[in-house]
Amino acid sequence: MRAGRRGRHEEDVDVELLTIGAFAQAARLTPKALRLYDQVGLLVPAAVDPESGYRLYDPDQLPLARLVAQLRRIGMPLATIRTVCGLEPPAAAEAITAYWQQVTADTAARARLATFLVDHLSEGGTTMSQANPTLAIRCAAGCDTGIVRGSNEDAAYASGRLFAVADGVRGPGGAAASAAAIDALKPLELTDVPAVDLLTMVAAAVTDADHVVRGLATDEHQPATTLTALLRSGSQLALVHIGDTRAYLLRGGELSLLTQDHTWVQTQVDQGKLDREQAAAHPQRAVLVRALGGGQQVEADLALRTALPGDRYLLCSDGLSAVVDRADLRSTLSAATDPGETVRALIGLAEAAGAPDNIACVVADVVAA
Repeated sequence: MRAGRRGRHEEDVDVELLTIGAFAQAARLTPKALRLYDQVGLLVPAAVDPESGYRLYDPDQLPLARLVAQLRRIGMPLATIRTVCGLEPPAAAEAITAYWQQVTADTAARARLATFLVDHLSEGGTTMSQANPTLAIRCAAGCDTGIVRGSNEDAAYASGRLFAVADGVRGPGGAAASAAAIDALKPLELTDVPAVDLLTMVAAAVTDADHVVRGLATDEHQPATTLTALLRSGSQLALVHIGDTRAYLLRGGELSLLTQDHTWVQTQVDQGKLDREQAAAHPQRAVLVRALGGGQQVEADLALRTALPGDRYLLCSDGLSAVVDRADLRSTLSAATDPGETVRALIGLAEAAGAPDNIACVVADVVAA
């Protein structure tokens, strides 16, 4: 992979060289790009015609040219590409990984800043591309370690565009996995697309999240996490779900479960082998059959919903849903309290029930602006 100046003279040529046009076509680059790469010493021609000044390239330079093109497509600066191309393949792979991790971190930081600016300006009466000005969202998120656990692997996030909870599988990397799953969705907050494109974007983001979580693996352990999230565009909500975190909707006083647990016990219920009472007390009720980072490939449930003024959404981990019954969830959500107070009340219910697991929840109210 090492890239050095070949500096070969015309009389030294013992292979058929390619013109800049033919080489550009073979490398899927443009002649303009090749001239730039020559100027910066990144991809120097094998020879230059002494009379016409035309650049000529050796076919052996094609792998390097294609690598440069691919690195440019991921946004890598030319100076960094020059360094990467001077490394042996294993070291180059490590450098690319480090670069992309930095890009991901920078993107997440910019997403958080942009979200803050949108919220700040919206409160001041100035909006930045609001798809449906008749609806607004009031929301809050909360996490608690619980009474029994000594660490927290849950994560929760809420903004005007994105609501998400994730529950990392207990063990090394669980907390990092849940945080990474939500971070992979945060860049979507900056997009403003028609509702029909929401699910496509969310599906792609979930695939990216799965790759990130798998990248956290060590020789001894593969982290995994659940993820349940809603992404809003105007009055449309894209729902993505994998694992046993849940999404509920309180509408007109009725509480509906919008997701289905991806657990071994739930599959037994679906097949008629267990009833719901048996499933609730089963020792394997937390065993997942689907999760980010688990299995051969990610398989998430996707749905598109229409939000209405007065709707209240609850997203939560099984640290809440497994210990607080449906009636108590409904009565707490039905109380005329703001989302922050409701989140605290829900966590309090879980703690009153013993809180054997971490607790994560998001409450989002849809209101007429």
